[in-house]
Parts: sequence; C-alpha cells; structure tokens
Amino acid sequence: MSDEPDPRRLDDLDRRIKALKGDEDEAASGAEGHNQANMAWQMVIELVSGLLIGFGIGYGIDAIFGTKPIFMVLFILLGFAAGVKVMLGTATHMQEKMAGTSPADDEEET
Repeated sequence: MSDEPDPRRLDDLDRRIKALKGDEDEAASGAEGHNQANMAWQMVIELVSGLLIGFGIGYGIDAIFGTKPIFMVLFILLGFAAGVKVMLGTATHMQEKMAGTSPADDEEET
C-alpha cells in the first residue's frame, strides 16, 4: 500500500462535503461580516459625534453667557436627536443597498 492519498477518492469526498454544506462562499461571508461591523461602527460614530458637537456648542454658549447647565443640556439633547436622525438615515440607506434598490430608483418611478 502506498502512503499517498488517492486523488479520485479525495475529489469524490470533496464533492460530497460541498453537496452537504451547500454552495457557500467562505470569502464572501468573511467580507460580509467585516462590512456589517463597519456599518455598525459608522452608526455609533454618527450618534456619538452628534452628542459631542451638541455638548461643545452648548458648553461654548454657556461659557459666553455664564449660564452653565442650561444651553449645554439643551444642545446635548439636540445633538442626540440629530445623531439619531443621521443614524436612522444611514440605516435606511444601508437597508436599501442590501435590498438592491437605491433611493434614486424610487424617485424615478413616481
């Protein structure tokens, strides 16, 4: 007996394994997971940047007028609302991108 594996048997085994698993593209699933992580981080950054910009504007106005917490709290809330609005817009855009349609296609149909 030879120590070398039989190529025909290996090919047959490979075909049977692929048939049982289905036709999955391993490279695409890895890239897709990486892409989804990037999307999630993008939305988190949009939300946090809205909060930080609101905090900066509110703190600056409070420093100028000497009214410490009022404008800071107001602009933090406005920054949060703006961050959520931008984040939801990005989520909608990404969902349309995954579905294969774009917002421009919807406008042309009407």
